[in-house]
Amino acid sequence: MTHKPEDAAIEEFILPENLAPLGSVLDEGVTALDVSMVLAKVFRVQHAEVALLRLEGGLLRFILPEHLRTTGAIPISSKAVAAHTALSKKPEIFNNFARVKHASIFETIKPVGAEAEEPLLPAPIQKLMSVPILDRHLTVLGVIQISRKGSDPRFTQDFSREDLHDLELAAGVLAASPVMQEN
Repeated sequence: MTHKPEDAAIEEFILPENLAPLGSVLDEGVTALDVSMVLAKVFRVQHAEVALLRLEGGLLRFILPEHLRTTGAIPISSKAVAAHTALSKKPEIFNNFARVKHASIFETIKPVGAEAEEPLLPAPIQKLMSVPILDRHLTVLGVIQISRKGSDPRFTQDFSREDLHDLELAAGVLAASPVMQEN
């Protein structure tokens, strides 16, 4: 990502080839679902494993996954990983997330369209990357999280340092996306 000083309102993003699809999240009229699909493709996860939260008045509110938009919010003062990421302004990677003490309430909420009679809960998060979304003044706009879910951590691929770096670049692009700018 480079900044052109002659026009402070315009930022030019130069992305590595593997992240080139992220350029589309800057398009006019892009939806949260569009962002989810692009991020899922880039990070090789299901679109329901992409979480995007916007910071609003001390609360992190879900933009993605869409089925969590109306389920509540995470107070920035909580011990939640997303809150810690927002407060510390530092990226984090957890390849043993199932063993990290966390509130799993959001993991138990089934996506819209899941059969109500299904006795099985959604698979728990096994691996997680969490990155703050910062504007150019380093103000936190929100948090992006990519997870890998599964019944057993041995069967879910670890995230690499390169994946975390790519997610940091993605967060920089998301900061300028219409999806993060909406109220």
